[in-house]
Amino acid sequence: MRKFLKFTTTAALVLSSSLVLANTVTVVTSFPRDMTDPFKEAFEAAYPGTTLEVVSRNTNAAVTHLKETRDANTIDLMWASAPDAFEVLREEGLLEKIDIASEGIPDEIGGYPINDKENSYFGFAASGYGIMYNTRYVMANDLPIAVEWEDLKRPEYYGHVAMSSPSRSGTTHLTVETVLQGEGWDKGWATWKWISGNMNTVTERSFGVPDAVNSGSTGFGIVIDFFGLASKASGFPVELVYPSLTAIVPANIGVLKNAPNKEGAVQFVEFLLSPEGQEILLRPAIMRLPVNPAAYENAPEGFPNPFSEEFAPDAIAFDVDVSGERYNLVNSLFDALITYRLNDLRAAVSAVHKAQASYEKSGNPEALALIDEARALIEAMPITQEESLNPAFTQVFTTSRAQADTVVVGRQAEIEQSWDDFAVTNYRKARELAEQAAAL
Repeated sequence: MRKFLKFTTTAALVLSSSLVLANTVTVVTSFPRDMTDPFKEAFEAAYPGTTLEVVSRNTNAAVTHLKETRDANTIDLMWASAPDAFEVLREEGLLEKIDIASEGIPDEIGGYPINDKENSYFGFAASGYGIMYNTRYVMANDLPIAVEWEDLKRPEYYGHVAMSSPSRSGTTHLTVETVLQGEGWDKGWATWKWISGNMNTVTERSFGVPDAVNSGSTGFGIVIDFFGLASKASGFPVELVYPSLTAIVPANIGVLKNAPNKEGAVQFVEFLLSPEGQEILLRPAIMRLPVNPAAYENAPEGFPNPFSEEFAPDAIAFDVDVSGERYNLVNSLFDALITYRLNDLRAAVSAVHKAQASYEKSGNPEALALIDEARALIEAMPITQEESLNPAFTQVFTTSRAQADTVVVGRQAEIEQSWDDFAVTNYRKARELAEQAAAL
């Protein structure tokens, strides 16, 4: 009898455990707890007995993890702001095609499809990309307000700008890619180099940028819009501006192949898209742009509405296919030319700023020629746009530096080393030429 009772107790524990697992929905996300906690609380209240387990990873690390664990997947949902990351997952066959019940959500926002055409992932919020600044810092340092990407290239912003690395942040990747698509490959990279030359830091995580602006550690930060909107709503002395060159794209969620709890995953997606879920996006700590136009009836005064005609009228038609094709390549190139050579780039840009100031006083034509040569060296690129879109080349870049200790090997490592050599040589020569020009 004792053995029978022991067996029954064990069986009950196993059954109880299996029920708990069956009612757990696991989501991997790059979103901070300020956003995920309210959704967790509301979803669990709407579905009693269900637990939403949140696994925090930056977007690129999440994509890498899902690729590596595809044969033993334990995650139900991917939840992030970067549609090109979802394109990578879809191309890898890692997303489930599902039917979702949603009402009142249009097909497009700013000319961009809200949902994947194959129903592999779904937009739940809209995102714009802009410049966040600390009003007290700006006044204390007597700085003008930067409203365009072009402004941040100017010498008065040297040492006053922060940004995260696109290899660590899917939203930063979108910002980088937006400028590359809007300005063109060569001009776009020149813009990023001159802005980066004015930076005081490249952070490892995207939320490190708003934290720095909120605290006054830096004056200007390049961010996804909700960071600036949420910080302002929380009482920080900050403002957000959308440059005329921006993109309005959806933040997404998708159910993964072989999801342990597919039914629960679908319920969470539908909850996000429900009127209740869309309302949660408007809370002060979140401040995301809903994809349901009806939600804006209850939005705070002055809250941006991407469905209005006056919102970002010059936003580009973002090409997610182009971005997805060269996703890892662009991240590797940014790291090689900027992230890991930031001090070299800063020195070259500072030297050019000083030489230009000296030239404006002297008007020496020889100095101007040297400055122009230095500028050309800083702006030079080791590959062309055509190469960046060649699948035979882009497919070399299979390793993402989503983690600090990532080791890159093989052909990708060889190419990245050549880019590093290119950057070191060009930045050194540019600095030397600029210093010669200043001496004249």
